[in-house]
Amino acid sequence: MVNLKINAIVTMPPYAPYIDEVLKHRIVSGIRLNTVMPVKGSLEDIVKSLEGKAKNYGKELWIDLKCRQLRIKNYGVPPFTEIELTHDIEVTAPVKAYFSGGKESATVLETNGNKLIMQDGPRRVVGPGESINIVDPSLKIIGYLTDTDKMYVDACLKNNFHSYMLSFVEGKQDIDELHSYDGKANVIAKIESLKGLDYALNRWHGECRLMAARGDLYLELKMPHHIIEAEEKILEKDKNAIVASRLFDSLSCQLEPSCEDIGDADNLMRMGYKTFMLGDEVCMKRDSIISALNLLEKMSAKYMSGSCKAPRISNIS
Repeated sequence: MVNLKINAIVTMPPYAPYIDEVLKHRIVSGIRLNTVMPVKGSLEDIVKSLEGKAKNYGKELWIDLKCRQLRIKNYGVPPFTEIELTHDIEVTAPVKAYFSGGKESATVLETNGNKLIMQDGPRRVVGPGESINIVDPSLKIIGYLTDTDKMYVDACLKNNFHSYMLSFVEGKQDIDELHSYDGKANVIAKIESLKGLDYALNRWHGECRLMAARGDLYLELKMPHHIIEAEEKILEKDKNAIVASRLFDSLSCQLEPSCEDIGDADNLMRMGYKTFMLGDEVCMKRDSIISALNLLEKMSAKYMSGSCKAPRISNIS
């Protein structure tokens, strides 16, 4: 039998008019600032404002640093043959690059530092902040914390604030790098790659809280169905692990959730996940995020009462 108290972390656009309504919600434990979102004014003021709002309701703020995550730096307008990234990379080309959460792909013919020389597409405008995945064992991303990450850490330090999410964590050295800037950093490590999964399962020793960050992790796994095993393994290692992304995304474009979304959330609760982080897609509009929170709360009722059995998580090598 399981008896779970489900809570949610909500990705919050910094100027959303519905932020107070979200923070008042019974199952919301905190909000996340995705640092690729554009902001006006100083980062110090943004951190101060969001932390103040969260504190007013007894909730937490998390600053999500992008770190090793590959993102597009400048606009690319088709037809074009070059895409500039936020990091220098090395990879054996030709290789596939994936856009839009895996819905689109295009071939990279060569790389030149942080530039991808493309054979084709994607056949649309790509813009700053958009994520890109290159799923290949030869990929090497140069550097970890970005210049923007360091600017946010500086803004947090000026506010005596120390709660971060780190993207694409692949080893303790990544957490140590943040600690070299903020020795008091409280870290949630987002597991988003095969190297990150290896760290979480074989080299993690409780130095941070783990997150199964399924947006990128799903694309990075060798086979799509491996996501279930990865979710189970991460939770087995850290009983307080967070599960994130690809949650109720159907609500971002329709009034009712899809059957698949409901089944997915139910399965995660049966595994034993207690903290769910809702991603960018569903959080951009008031109606979609409030609907997602209400649905998550209603679905969790049977688990909170202990009326639903959960399967035992097996030991997986």
